Amino acid sequence: MARVRLSGFLLCRSLDEADRVSHLLADHVRLTRAEPGCLRFELLRSSADPTRFAVFEEFRDAEAFAAHRERASNSAWGRATRGIPRDYEITGLDRETEE
Repeated sequence: MARVRLSGFLLCRSLDEADRVSHLLADHVRLTRAEPGCLRFELLRSSADPTRFAVFEEFRDAEAFAAHRERASNSAWGRATRGIPRDYEITGLDRETEE
């Protein structure tokens, strides 16, 4: 089974939006790192551009990554960040799983 890696950016459209995201950050990171199959999870606000958050995720396999996405989408984080642009690259998934 291939590890799944996601890297890229969460791109807030305003400082106000970024501040709301930042407020939820610690809990989202804590919950994600506690998930079975999470090998690494980093989500850091840029000091050069505080509307950008760098993201790096690594999961044991596609099943663990899918479980993370399901949990996160139904969380306070998922609801608050829905619609915020993302610029991610995902490796370790086949094309059908990625969609």
